[in-house]
Amino acid sequence: MTDQPVNPDNVTIDPLILPSFPEKKLKAEVLRLDKIHPEISGNKWFKLKYYLAEGRNARKKILISFGGPYSNHIVALACAAHNHGFASVGFIRGERPAILSPTLLTAIKYGMELEFLPRHIYQDKNKAEFLASLHSKFRDALIIPEGGSGDAGVHGAEEILSLTDKSVFTHICCAVGTGTTLAGLANASEPQQQITGISVLKGTRGLEPLDACLIKDQKKSGRIRIIHDYHFGGYARKTSELLDFMNALYAASGVPTDFVYTGKLFYAIEDLARQSYFPEGSRILIIHSGGLQGNISLPGGRLQF
Repeated sequence: MTDQPVNPDNVTIDPLILPSFPEKKLKAEVLRLDKIHPEISGNKWFKLKYYLAEGRNARKKILISFGGPYSNHIVALACAAHNHGFASVGFIRGERPAILSPTLLTAIKYGMELEFLPRHIYQDKNKAEFLASLHSKFRDALIIPEGGSGDAGVHGAEEILSLTDKSVFTHICCAVGTGTTLAGLANASEPQQQITGISVLKGTRGLEPLDACLIKDQKKSGRIRIIHDYHFGGYARKTSELLDFMNALYAASGVPTDFVYTGKLFYAIEDLARQSYFPEGSRILIIHSGGLQGNISLPGGRLQF
């Protein structure tokens, strides 16, 4: 466990050369949000910071949220709650397994109470009746949407681009789970920039899962594209090809990735570059959203970092 503070000053902007870049005359840099904190890493801090402020201002004692058994958000919330003096409760999708994932065991170490919801109940977690029952049971709690989504999460994600000179980039790319970070990046982007999201969910299409209502200037919606071809079988699914790519990327650049989000993001960018998705001369900003804790579930030695 770590009580160390979140430190955005640790973020670096690392140059990246993927195999297709020289031929296509592309340049890219990686915004290393994963360096902010071991647990509250990457975009998770930005999506949580204003919920934490809301909880303090409202004098709440408990933070409640939702996620799957490998959720980066659940671990980040557990750690943030612990460090800021809140109790925490995580409602986890699915029946309680015989063996808890490393993610859930870490959340427990930070004092989070886990409650498991069958999938048919979990899918109703945003309905008024279910939320009313939570407010009745946990009267001193702030309920945070899954993944830190919602207006407060978007507001925090809008600050990500303040860590670099965003004006020099033609494209901004990130992995997409709930679409909260993508919305924040789009809101903070400049008129000439294209925002590309790589969905890690199976079955999404168009601008899903992004809630278009989170985009403050609807003119920017035309510059957002979500690509749905790189989920590798679905959320938290993986293949040997993906893991081999992650190892090769680390060997060449020193940038570690996870198989749930960022590994798929970097794989997609290389494949899209090879297909000339990015015009020659493009300068790409890749958002490293952290979440490296997800790799703990892999067999030892499968990744070389």
